[in-house]
Amino acid sequence: MRRVIAAAGRGLVTVGILILLLVAYQLWGTGLYEARQQSKLKHQFAQTLQQRAPPTTTPTTTGPAPTTATTAPIVVAPPSGEAVAIIRIPKIGVDSAVVEGVGRPDLRKGPGHYPLTPMPGQIGNAAIAGHRTTYGAPFYRLNELGPGDDIAIRTTAGTYHYQVTKQLVVLPTDVSVLDPTPDATLTLTTCEPRYSAQKRLVIHAALVAAHSPPPAPAPTPAVIAQTKAKLSSAGLSGSDQSRLLTLWWGLAAALVGGLWWLLFHRHPRWTTWFAGVLPFLLVLFVFYSYLDRLLPANY
Repeated sequence: MRRVIAAAGRGLVTVGILILLLVAYQLWGTGLYEARQQSKLKHQFAQTLQQRAPPTTTPTTTGPAPTTATTAPIVVAPPSGEAVAIIRIPKIGVDSAVVEGVGRPDLRKGPGHYPLTPMPGQIGNAAIAGHRTTYGAPFYRLNELGPGDDIAIRTTAGTYHYQVTKQLVVLPTDVSVLDPTPDATLTLTTCEPRYSAQKRLVIHAALVAAHSPPPAPAPTPAVIAQTKAKLSSAGLSGSDQSRLLTLWWGLAAALVGGLWWLLFHRHPRWTTWFAGVLPFLLVLFVFYSYLDRLLPANY
């Protein structure tokens, strides 16, 4: 009986340690990946700005004064996962590259632009989602925003300033917050409360025309008509496509851990312990990376 109780106790301790390691991976390990991706995305976006910058020329003749455009050029969204803008929110210290798309691979890189909504700077409701507790947690302090706070978004068409109008909390299935609007607006979404995907925290903001380039035209009516239906099917959480790989890596971690324990049990020396800890942690890290993909995308 004592052996059974002792074995159960060791098993519970082991499970507890594995859970703590998973929490550590979620809070800090994922941030390392996001930081590397953000560095690449910002460099990529800077190159895009240089390529689209108008050439500098010296006029040789006197001609009529150039005319000023009344609207900004239409910004075409890049492929999914590529940089589309830089979002800066001074009040909460946000300075992140925004990627195109809100799928799990996209949000692991940083805040993501909902592909069926207008681009920032266009007329309509441009929407951006972001993590709140993992992968750098760019929207960790989003709840601190209130009416009047400034949000600046740099696109290839210029820097657009938005002013927060309201904050609300909705269910994950409520996509009405992404509905089209007649004016240039911005919507930010993330999970609520922190460390949970039970609800969604939503920030609405309106374009400050006096401090922004003229907004570009709205998307075509056909795109607007399809937006709500497609967004409702996509939801605000990522899809589950990693169960099989998660299962295989989980079994691999259990196998390596079991062999490590058996070897140490037969040869209880520090050299045996160190010989097994690195392979086990490596396999466990890969297992956690796949397990993370089964969690809600905005967690």
